[in-house]
Amino acid sequence: MLTQGDKAPEFSLPDQDGNTVSLSDFRGRKVLVYFYPKADTPGCTTQACGLRDILGEIGDTAVVGISPDAPAKQKRFDEKYGLGFPLLSDADHAVAEAYGAWGEKKNYGRTYMGVIRSAFLVDEEGNLAEVWPKITPKDTPKKLLAALGS
Repeated sequence: MLTQGDKAPEFSLPDQDGNTVSLSDFRGRKVLVYFYPKADTPGCTTQACGLRDILGEIGDTAVVGISPDAPAKQKRFDEKYGLGFPLLSDADHAVAEAYGAWGEKKNYGRTYMGVIRSAFLVDEEGNLAEVWPKITPKDTPKKLLAALGS
């Protein structure tokens, strides 16, 4: 698992509009990189809408969501809720694995591999300023605001 102070793993993934977005695109500003299991499900919607609702309070800090969903599904999710930030498609979950956000999950007695909801605040130099493994949807915006001193 990554820890505070580690270099954030670089990535380049397609967003909901088919553009390639890289972590290095945000160098010089803070960025919240968060991993969520599936677009347009209750927890993921709560998390994304909570982040959308605080965009005006976080200055030039960027928000980037990452899930295994295809770009077309991410696009529908963005349009349905007017999210207004990049949603990246990590179809092979390689980026989630690099961040430690992919692993064994249990639900209703079933064990399977999937995205572990996690969030990472990356500083202006590309290092991890904050690491929140197994974060709840409602805590994501609160923790971001607290970390930014907003």
